[in-house]
Amino acid sequence: MSAASGLIIVDKPAGWTSHDVVARIRRLAGTRRVGHAGTLDPMATGVLVVGVEKATRLLGHLVLTEKEYRATIRLGQATDTGDAEGTVLASADASVVPIEAVRAGAAALTGDIEQVPPAVSAIKVAGKRSYQLARAGAAPVLAPRPVTVWAFDVEAARPAGDLLDVDVAVRCSSGTYIRALARDLGEALGVGGHLTMLRRTRVGPYDLGMAHELGTLAGDLPVLPLERAAAVAFPSLRLTGAQARAVSHGGRLPGGGANGPVAAFGPDGALIALMQEKDGQLRPLAVFAP
Repeated sequence: MSAASGLIIVDKPAGWTSHDVVARIRRLAGTRRVGHAGTLDPMATGVLVVGVEKATRLLGHLVLTEKEYRATIRLGQATDTGDAEGTVLASADASVVPIEAVRAGAAALTGDIEQVPPAVSAIKVAGKRSYQLARAGAAPVLAPRPVTVWAFDVEAARPAGDLLDVDVAVRCSSGTYIRALARDLGEALGVGGHLTMLRRTRVGPYDLGMAHELGTLAGDLPVLPLERAAAVAFPSLRLTGAQARAVSHGGRLPGGGANGPVAAFGPDGALIALMQEKDGQLRPLAVFAP
């Protein structure tokens, strides 16, 4: 009997890689057809969207959605990884940095920005992961990438000797590195900075209220059914019987000005395809109907 197709929203614990979580779900679901939408660093906790069976075909589109985080940035120390798992490269007295300057620095990193990813990241350079090159002593210089930070709110600050721990809330586009925000904020203030805590609270429409702790998962997995998962994440389009048959074989439909992927459902409520408009036509991105 094959595993049910759908999403499992996991509250990833600290110390686990995203791949560790996928491996656990594979064992519990009895299938290798499992993936995740958007990597979380081992230190980080929070929402990890895991797809099972047919739902793995949704994941690439969910990766592109906006995300929300809570984090603590330690000002006064810069590390080679941008987080507490790295080696301290430089230290400075951050106890005298006023909260108004921290808020101004965060505001300057809000909006459409060009962000240089951390050298210790999963970005590929000449076929190898950047973190592999960095650990081999050949850290690459990565090119800046456009990202959007809709909110970078400073909520509290706590002195810790010469250091200053700052609690922040971030809402950003896919591809934004919160470690890089911590690094850049510290550099802008002239004292260095790195993350000591990171918790992802939302990926698109999936938030912590829907998440399950990994230790509570057993053979009877809390799978969000494929149809429900698609309806929550994408605008819905109801097809006629004839349209459903055509789309299930890769057929196209007249466009109607849709912006982004649309979940197309048959008359019986079954998910037929994920579609996107191009050149005035709705075209299948992924077909789910048998």
